[in-house]
Amino acid sequence: MSVTIGALAVCAAWAPFADPDQLGGLAAVALGVLGYSGVQLAFALGWIGGRVPAGRVRRVRQQHRLVSRSWIEITPASGGSVWVPVFFDPALLTLVEREVPAGSAPAGLFPSGPVRRSEPPGQLVDNPSRPDPEAAARAGVGRRLVLDSQSAVAAPFAALFWVYIAGGGLGAFAAACSVAAVAALWLAAVRGSDPS
Repeated sequence: MSVTIGALAVCAAWAPFADPDQLGGLAAVALGVLGYSGVQLAFALGWIGGRVPAGRVRRVRQQHRLVSRSWIEITPASGGSVWVPVFFDPALLTLVEREVPAGSAPAGLFPSGPVRRSEPPGQLVDNPSRPDPEAAARAGVGRRLVLDSQSAVAAPFAALFWVYIAGGGLGAFAAACSVAAVAALWLAAVRGSDPS
């Protein structure tokens, strides 16, 4: 929620200085942020996304391009596996394989996407079988910012594109660059990035 509020605050900060075209762009970004945040909140609360079956659960970390996410792999007694993306929590670093009842992710973990019946793309890294007591210290806010800000590298190019299409000077470039950077940071965080 804090990254959503931050993204909306940056859009609101530039609104008094915007011309009608720029104001429309800021409103579109703000509506996109609110809409997708609402969808992610619905996933986290279990309103959408599918039912989690009972079975043995273990945590895996997905590495796919610039994305690093935590997933819970559930193996029901009937066989096969399902994968549920979850928002990162330091408790994931100490999660060991165990049984969970049907209907929800393990206590304290919130889904960040739909239940999948096929393996997520990319490389899946297993959680260690024994918890590392120092792992939580390595997954702090600084590491999360470094991970999430990788996609913000494209912000100056998006700003140049905006200035080329809609016009404006240095002020329009600064506004578009900061909005694109915060939107990229927001999108990485709201999808459930994993800084471990």
